[in-house]
Amino acid sequence: MSSPLYIASIDACVDHILDTVHGPIVMGIPLGVGKPNPLVNALYRRIKADPSRHLRIITALSLEKPVGHSDLEKNFLQPLVERIFGDYPDMDYVKDLRAGHLPPNIEVQEFFMKTGDYLGNAAAQMGHISTNYTYAARDMAMQGMNVLAQAVGAQGEGEGLRLSLSSNPDISAAVLHSVRAAGQSVMAVGVINHKMPFMPNGAEVTPGFFDVVVTDPAGTHDIFAPPNNKVTAADYAIGLHASSLVMDGGTLQIGIGSLGDAIGQSLLVRDRHAAEYRHILEAICPAGLAGRELGRFDIGLYGCSEMFVNAFLRLIEAGIIRREVYGDAVLQQLLNSGRIADESVTPDTLLALLEAKRIRSPLSDDDVAFLKHFGILRAQVVMDSQHLSDGEHRCSNNLHDPTSWACISQHLLGSRLLHGIFMTGGFFLGPRDFYERMRTMAPQDLAKIDMTHIDFINQLYGDDALKRAQRRKASFMNTTMMVTLLGAAVSDALESGQVVSGVGGQYNFVAMSHALHDARLIMMLRATHDNKDGLKSSIVWNYGNVTIPRHLRDVVITEYGVAELRGQSDSEVVKRLLAVADSRFQAELVKQAKAHGKLEADYEIPECFRHNLPEVIAAKIKPWAEAGLLPDFPFGTDLTEDELHMVRAMKKLKHASHHPSELLTMAVKSLWEGKEAPPAYLERLGLAEVHSFKDRVIRRLFANNL
Repeated sequence: MSSPLYIASIDACVDHILDTVHGPIVMGIPLGVGKPNPLVNALYRRIKADPSRHLRIITALSLEKPVGHSDLEKNFLQPLVERIFGDYPDMDYVKDLRAGHLPPNIEVQEFFMKTGDYLGNAAAQMGHISTNYTYAARDMAMQGMNVLAQAVGAQGEGEGLRLSLSSNPDISAAVLHSVRAAGQSVMAVGVINHKMPFMPNGAEVTPGFFDVVVTDPAGTHDIFAPPNNKVTAADYAIGLHASSLVMDGGTLQIGIGSLGDAIGQSLLVRDRHAAEYRHILEAICPAGLAGRELGRFDIGLYGCSEMFVNAFLRLIEAGIIRREVYGDAVLQQLLNSGRIADESVTPDTLLALLEAKRIRSPLSDDDVAFLKHFGILRAQVVMDSQHLSDGEHRCSNNLHDPTSWACISQHLLGSRLLHGIFMTGGFFLGPRDFYERMRTMAPQDLAKIDMTHIDFINQLYGDDALKRAQRRKASFMNTTMMVTLLGAAVSDALESGQVVSGVGGQYNFVAMSHALHDARLIMMLRATHDNKDGLKSSIVWNYGNVTIPRHLRDVVITEYGVAELRGQSDSEVVKRLLAVADSRFQAELVKQAKAHGKLEADYEIPECFRHNLPEVIAAKIKPWAEAGLLPDFPFGTDLTEDELHMVRAMKKLKHASHHPSELLTMAVKSLWEGKEAPPAYLERLGLAEVHSFKDRVIRRLFANNL
């Protein structure tokens, strides 16, 4: 690759883009935190002010600092946002898109949106591109992209400058390849952000990967860092069920948020507190523990997930994510089978590879390079003609010669396999300490994490044998919004067609779980959801939009249990999903299933499944929460104790605001009891002084819910 053009100013880079790209600019930027916000903002403002130019932004998951919808929320959030998000710059196009004020010469198209944030937003809904994550690079390239811009991590300077795609090696290289293969011209721009963790392996690129590298200090800013969410009793119940399906020595995929944290903490409890773990599961599993995995992780797990999240890092630090995989199918297969016993290099390691015909005798240059790369031969070994030498010892490359074999075994072998990976991810997102722990991680530990392109992670095609060997006993855990009684999953959009988020990589993991003989798809959801329309069951008879069709059904988990659906008849699927549905909705679901001929007329739900209620689960989880095994924030929180108290009260108020009768009852009770909140809380929320009856009611409502 040729040397890039180095530009020291973001404004100068915008000038360069506008001068070089004639006509409309179609800019691709990564999903999540890999966006070069200052550059995008500068270009956006310039084109917004110039109606003669046109800009189209193609991306996904555009993040914005939290914004309160009421004065109460705004007053509470301001100091919190300043403390947690630091100097993270929001993107102008996000604010204009949310407000419905995009200028006519600018478009935004996203293939995955922040969950629920753009419902009812016409521009965002019309601009959505529905695609699987694996095909996002292809579909972005189809849009005529002529600029690709990305924030990058950096180490060194001058001739020694090294760059890392950091959070987002997921599709950038594939996009550039697709665009250029189609004969289109595209400018690749890397903007250095020194606060981006420098990720090695698949994320590291030479400066020549980019046409332009921007070194402006203004490109460095804090990374978007959402605080950890509270893990509820329902979350923990789901996480505990899910954790009991993970096999030691297997592969794990999980996502972000409270469910991901619940799974992570449940795995920690399983590994460190075996007796207590069993007691918790016995309490929440009315059908017993048959088929559950309860043992500790003696071999460890390999993490392979499109999203590398905080729970994964905690599992790495706890030594649960530690099963190393290697980038060679035969070597990995020999490790899986036990023919190569472990990572220690012995003469038998060499013999196993020879017997498997991965290397041949006499050794070739390629064989020697392979053996050195994986540490089977020492790094100093070179091959000269037909001999191997480390500068001190010289051996023939004929492995069938007993003298040569003895010489190599005694003098030239390494001590341990090298270049093992225990975590493979496509992009990352997490709280502040998540980024800091990666920035300060020891190099030898960071080298075990491989951020790489998404089509390696999300599908088996290409390197099929290698991926199958690495991803043994895989548990692919995905969340969904609703599941139909026949096993279809609703994850991306409403019945109306309004997009909630996007397909993302869910379909890819579903397909992969069925293609791998020992893998399972674990679809998780809370049994109910509550909104302004009232409490609804998340298990429904049918739905007008599905993301995953019912013929790909496998395992469904709610807080009430595990429904094993793979290979079952429709009537059995209905029965098993009824057993994990909320009991307040079971009767109506039974009625619908019978009316549609999918359930026997005399069927009754077994007694042990008729008590699926939130208060029952909460009571079963409570003792273990109080004992410290299942805390509200297992991986910490950026909020202070006072802020947590305030948040709980405000959430109760917000919930009541969607239910008028509940709000009225709460208001009467609050005014009657006349409780007062601490002065510091009232000052924070702008309620220290009461100027109206409304202020008085809000103040009393807040105090009464503390």
